[in-house]
Amino acid sequence: MSADSTKSNENEEVARELIRTTLEGEENAIPHVFVIMGASGDLAKKKIYPTLWLLFNSGLIPNTTHFVGYARSPLTVADIRKKAELFMKIKPDEKEKVEQFWKVHSYIAGSYDKVEGFQNLNKEIEKSESGTQANRLFYLALPPSVFAPVTSNIKAACMGKKGWTRVIVEKPFGKDLASSEALSSHLSALFCENQLYRIDHYLGKEMVQNLMILRFGNRVWGPIWNRDSIAAVQLTFKEPFGTQGRGGYFDEFGIIRDVLQNHVLQMLTLVAMEKPASTSAEDIRNEKVKVLKSISKLTMEDSVLGQYVGDPNGTGDAKDGYLDDPTVPKDSSTPTFACCVLYIKNERWDGVPFIVKGGKALNERKAEIRIQFRDVPGDIFVPGMIQRNELVIRVQPNEAVYFKMMTKTPGMSFSAEETELDLTYGSRYKGVVMPEAYERLILDVFAGNQMHFVRTDELSEAWRIFTPLLHRIERERPSCIPYVYGRSVVVPTYMEGSVVVPTGIAGAVVVPYMYGRVSSCT
Repeated sequence: MSADSTKSNENEEVARELIRTTLEGEENAIPHVFVIMGASGDLAKKKIYPTLWLLFNSGLIPNTTHFVGYARSPLTVADIRKKAELFMKIKPDEKEKVEQFWKVHSYIAGSYDKVEGFQNLNKEIEKSESGTQANRLFYLALPPSVFAPVTSNIKAACMGKKGWTRVIVEKPFGKDLASSEALSSHLSALFCENQLYRIDHYLGKEMVQNLMILRFGNRVWGPIWNRDSIAAVQLTFKEPFGTQGRGGYFDEFGIIRDVLQNHVLQMLTLVAMEKPASTSAEDIRNEKVKVLKSISKLTMEDSVLGQYVGDPNGTGDAKDGYLDDPTVPKDSSTPTFACCVLYIKNERWDGVPFIVKGGKALNERKAEIRIQFRDVPGDIFVPGMIQRNELVIRVQPNEAVYFKMMTKTPGMSFSAEETELDLTYGSRYKGVVMPEAYERLILDVFAGNQMHFVRTDELSEAWRIFTPLLHRIERERPSCIPYVYGRSVVVPTYMEGSVVVPTGIAGAVVVPYMYGRVSSCT
């Protein structure tokens, strides 16, 4: 194991021990009840219960925590356990700890829209609230259609009387600006902002959280992190699979709502924001909101939309296109791929294109941020020899930061070649276990830290940017570029200086791309 790996493991253990030590005080003696609304669903069994197990097993949450599942289905804790343990990371020597974990669980079946079920839930919660203090957390692992009745009933019947109550809300936070503001108004009428935790799990990823340290902890980037030195910023989210039978759900939202408006835009704000006054949640979120307010509304002319079709020579899922999914309407124009250009109209970024891209059934699983610097002025070398520098932050998979730069080709020649200063986490930090995104974020909720959660005004500005494009797509139902589950696509572009920018879908000349290979929009 390298010295860096050893030091990183030591630092991680120090951080975890600090949390455990903190919990050994008064807060650890206070009962906490964590309620999973929608306990019978996919999100609960695949993400929430496995995350709660990791936190429980590591001793990172109060040892007085009790867990209550709530859903409409008539289930037992044993039923929940059978489903969830398929996704839980359990070592052979942890059987006893797993038994302890499930002993502090209970389950209540009830309706989402009738207060009686929530009154029964409240009685179950109170069984675990001995003493004069107790805190409650509600995780809404639910479809957005029931957010309103569930939160109303929580407010009416389940608010804590002995301590704080916090509510975690999963995306999507509405479908457009109007629906999002209606939901925000509803929630704001029931809860204070410091009680609401709108979770975007991308904000819990290692490399996304690392952006703050990279930007503001290294002097080298400060003078060049602006329009004078940076030509373009590209933020990419790619998945190597289609809708996998969940097309009916996806068709209601599409790739723009599913990925660009939240995950990718959150990364953009961290790349582009000004240095906050401190690392407090409000100072950071204030700067993120300023970035969003400086971005103009998106138009069709700044966008390229695609929808995947089946590969007749493919195998398995690759044979089926989006419209072949029986849960998707046969005339659906919902994009499964989108590439859009955003501009931030402020002194730092004016004129720099921020190209955001996301898609399903692409060639690989990848999320990255690519910052391309401008050409070297007064280039004295052979034309075309010197390439632009790039800083690349790979969010997933295989977390990495690398800087592409020019160096002399070794040997007798005096030519140049591109190379990389490479910090790949898997090589530098071998053996270091990265916490899951949900693990970090749920721990933040216990701690009352809202740094990595979305604020109401932040959400409103994000929807303001994308809503005009979304409404135009729904109104005009434009034909998406068909891309084959397997080949490459050429996204129509024009040159802005020497930066390639999409031209939009009107009059585009298209070459399909197949599932599993790199497209030109990479």
